[in-house]
Amino acid sequence: MDAPSELGDFLKSRRAALRPEEVGIAPHPTRRRVSGLRREELAMLAGVSITHYTRLEQGRATGASDSVLEAIARTLRLSDDETAHLKDLARPAASSRPAPPRAAHAGASARQLLAAMSEVPALVLSRHNDVLAWNRIGHALLAGHLAPESPDTPATRPNLTRMLFLDEQYRDLFTNWNEEAQLGVASLRLIAGRHPHDRALTELVGQLVMNSEEFASRWARHPVRTCTSGVKHLRHPLVGAMDLSFENLVIPGASGQRLIAYTAEPGSPSEAALRLLGSVTAPMAQDPPVAPGPTPVRR
Repeated sequence: MDAPSELGDFLKSRRAALRPEEVGIAPHPTRRRVSGLRREELAMLAGVSITHYTRLEQGRATGASDSVLEAIARTLRLSDDETAHLKDLARPAASSRPAPPRAAHAGASARQLLAAMSEVPALVLSRHNDVLAWNRIGHALLAGHLAPESPDTPATRPNLTRMLFLDEQYRDLFTNWNEEAQLGVASLRLIAGRHPHDRALTELVGQLVMNSEEFASRWARHPVRTCTSGVKHLRHPLVGAMDLSFENLVIPGASGQRLIAYTAEPGSPSEAALRLLGSVTAPMAQDPPVAPGPTPVRR
């Protein structure tokens, strides 16, 4: 992904979404040639020279100050996430060449933590949403149709964003799939802005753009939003409807890995469904070994 062109596309998308009357510009009696703000209107409102803004939108300005970027963000009415994304795109981290993709793995301590959370669905994810590990009930909740060992090797490793658009069984889990899809694209956009030289991320986006028109149309609109907690509304094929809260917990280090865990409100039908899922997917208990009988007495 080319940072200068991403910056220009992002700014253009936000200019087009803001009507002149929303920022106090009276409609001109003649027909406007653009649907949103013109460059010169945005520059004037932000207190930035039109030359500087044009160079910024064309990706030819370097070292834009926080004050300039924040003035543009205020004028465009960007959210906190969108403002952070604008700064990432305007000042991408220096890198000589994109590094080749390296296979990520969940650490031993993270796997041990997952195993200890036996009644809480949990997964370890890479920064691009590759599933690096899951516990038994986490696998049963989100991807029971996949082999339990699939996260162990890169060739079979699930990716939650890819599954959201290309795996019918996974996307059918979500009762409000459109909202989930929008959030998935928006969070991926945020990561892409922070890591413009991540080849694995570029390949994931390219694959999704080529294979899903739904993803491509959302990606082109440049949504940006972080998602650290919330509620997932699911309909599971084994236990039915569930409303589960989730939390993303960042694992310390430079890898960007995180642990995501799902819980239900105590005493709720969702908690009962989650317990039922744990019981119906639990490993079959083996028969206990037969204790040896008394040694016959020889006469």
